[in-house]
Amino acid sequence: MNEERRTRMYKKVDQRILEKLARIVGKRSLITDREKMHDFSHDEFSLSDIVHYPDVVVKPKTAKEISGILQLANRENIPVTPRGGASGLCGGSVPIHGGIVLSLERMNRIIEIDTANQMAVVEAGVMLSDFYEAAEEAGLFFPPHPGEESAMIGGVIANNAGGARAVKYGVVRNYVRGLEVVLPTGKIIRPGGKLMKSSTGYNLVNLFIGSEGTLGIITEAIIQLMPSPRVIRSLIIPYNSLEQAIETVPLLIKKKILPMAVEFMPREVIELTEKVLKKTWPVRAGSTYLLIIIDASSEDEIDKMSVSVAEACMEKGALEVFVADNPQKQAQVLEIRSKLFEAVKALVLEVLDIVVPRAEIANHFRRVQEVSEKYQMWLPTFGHAADGNVHTHIMRARYEDGELIPIPEEEWQPKLEAVRDELYKDCQLRGGMISGEHGIGVVKKHYLPYVLSEEEISLMRGIKAHFDPHNILNPGKIIDL
Repeated sequence: MNEERRTRMYKKVDQRILEKLARIVGKRSLITDREKMHDFSHDEFSLSDIVHYPDVVVKPKTAKEISGILQLANRENIPVTPRGGASGLCGGSVPIHGGIVLSLERMNRIIEIDTANQMAVVEAGVMLSDFYEAAEEAGLFFPPHPGEESAMIGGVIANNAGGARAVKYGVVRNYVRGLEVVLPTGKIIRPGGKLMKSSTGYNLVNLFIGSEGTLGIITEAIIQLMPSPRVIRSLIIPYNSLEQAIETVPLLIKKKILPMAVEFMPREVIELTEKVLKKTWPVRAGSTYLLIIIDASSEDEIDKMSVSVAEACMEKGALEVFVADNPQKQAQVLEIRSKLFEAVKALVLEVLDIVVPRAEIANHFRRVQEVSEKYQMWLPTFGHAADGNVHTHIMRARYEDGELIPIPEEEWQPKLEAVRDELYKDCQLRGGMISGEHGIGVVKKHYLPYVLSEEEISLMRGIKAHFDPHNILNPGKIIDL
C-alpha cells in the first residue's frame, strides 16, 4: 500500500480528539501551534523531503498516560510517532503520516542505581549525558557510547545503538535486561528483569530492542552496568594508506589485544574539525589515522598493552605512535574525534551506516573511492575499524585546499540515488548490512531487500501486524504493511 493512500486512511486529530488528549495528559502537555511543532517535524537527516508536521505533539509523564493515548489512537485510527532526542539520521522519529508525536522528554527520571546488582532503572526520556554521570557517580560504567549524548535512553534502545566501544563491550542490546513497554493497544507489559540470564520462553526484550518504535513504546528500562575501568589511554597512529591502517586490526586481535575502540579517520576531516574547534590534532604525519583506545586495571598493565599495540601498528607500516597519556591530552583527542561529523554536517546530504565484515573494510573503502571518482562527489569515510561499521558521508560540497566548497543542487541531485545504490550493492556483495547502528527508519526502507530475503521481510511484516494490526505505531518505518 502506497504512503499517500495510507495517509488518507488515517484520521486527522480534530478538536474532539484534542479534548480527549487534554483529559489524559493536561492541556499544557499539548502543542498544536505549527511554528512550535517545527522541531518535531524532522530529525538530523539533512534532506527536507522527509519533513512532516504532526497534528499535535503530546508530552506524557507516565506509562499510564501513554497507555491512554494509544488506546485512543488505536480506537480512532490515528498514527502515533514516538520521539526521544531526535538525533537519528534516517527519519525514524518523523511523523510521515501526521497524527500524534508522542514526545518522551518529560519521562526523564533515573529511578534507581542498584549498586548491589550493578543495574540501573531509568525512564525512556533520560539523556545519555545524565545517565553516564549518574553511573559514574555510583562508581559504575555504561560501556556503549553512540556519540550523541543528547540522545535519550528509549531511542538508544529502540535503535540498538552501538558506537565506538562496541568492539570490546558490544552494543546496547548487550546491556538491556528488562523493559516496560506500552503496546499499540495500550496494554503495558514488563518483559525481563534484574536478571543475568533467562531461558523462559521467547525473548521479548530483544524483540523490542532495535524495533524503532514500531512494535511498542519503551517507557522504562533495566540496564546492566559495569565497574568503571581504572585506566584509559588513547593512542593515535598515522599511516600513509587506509589499507595499512585496516590491516592492523586483525593483527591486534591475533595478538590477543582487545581495545575498547578502534576508529579510522581521514586527514581531511581532521583538518576541518581542527578549524571548527580551533584545536590541534597532535599528529601531523600521514593521510589516515587510527585512534585506538585501550583500558586496563592498572598503569603497569596499560603500559604493557600500549607497547604491544605500538609494535603491531609499526609492523603494519605505522609512521609513529602518539600516546595521549594524561587526561588533558585524551580530552583534546576525544573532543576532536567526537566533533568530526559536526565539522561537515552543514554540507552533508546523508550519512551511510554500512557494516561489513571487518576484513572487508579496505575493499569497501576502495569501492567508495571508485564511486567518488565516477560521480565526482566527495565521500569522506570514517568509522569503527574493529567492528566493520563504515560511515560514508555523501556531501554536497567538494574539498579543496583545506576548505569545503558547496556545489549546487542541480549538480548533486541527479547523482545521489546512484551513489547510494552503488554503495549498498557493494555492501551486499561483501556480506554486509545497510545499517550497523543508525537503523532503517524511512530513508533506508527501500534498500532493505538488498540485504534481507523476502522470507525474512515477510516474517518482520507478520510480527508488526500481530503487535499492531491497525498499523498506528510509527507507521512507514522499516517495513510497510
